[in-house]
Amino acid sequence: MQTIINSGPLILRGLLVTLEVSALVLFIGTIIGIGGGLALLYGAKPLRWLVRAYVDTLRGIPLLVLIFALFYGMPVLGLQVSALTAAVIALSIFCGAHVSEIVRGGAMSISSGQTDAANALGLSFGQRLRYVILPQALRRVLPPWVNTAAEMVKASSLVSLVSVVDLMMSIQQIAGRTRETLLLYGVAALLYFLVNFSISTLGRRLEKRFAYS
Repeated sequence: MQTIINSGPLILRGLLVTLEVSALVLFIGTIIGIGGGLALLYGAKPLRWLVRAYVDTLRGIPLLVLIFALFYGMPVLGLQVSALTAAVIALSIFCGAHVSEIVRGGAMSISSGQTDAANALGLSFGQRLRYVILPQALRRVLPPWVNTAAEMVKASSLVSLVSVVDLMMSIQQIAGRTRETLLLYGVAALLYFLVNFSISTLGRRLEKRFAYS
């Protein structure tokens, strides 16, 4: 216990980095996913092919390979970025590919009668998306999105492999110094669990709210 108390500041800094990375990845990935999902359904054929290639390719590549490819590959292309930036980009585009499929499935599940009624009312495409399709799709998209969010929080631990001092790297550094590996990795598991439990709890509340609405 004394080890945890003495190492508290380092663990806290690592946890904050993990939360920062996770929040950035989910925000950017969700924006990409919304655009990608709508492009898969309503985009021009060349755009649909391009987005489909992006989604299928990114979903088929191990995330660790993607992180290493960007971390080591971007400097070769003359793009000098920090390890944190490279990791966030890799996680974000990976997340975006998964969210694209979630959004596509949610929007496609809306009955065609809904869009036909919106057309009959003279709503434009943007208005149909805003007032008819997306509000109904949100209820169906939310559960798989929450699951993706939890997976990305856990996946954020991979950034430690490119020397980003997140929660996992902090725990590794402390464990290497104190040799109390079981205790420290138990603390790491508990913290990851608490973060994901909070996300799941918030997700359930949002599901109830939108289901009621």
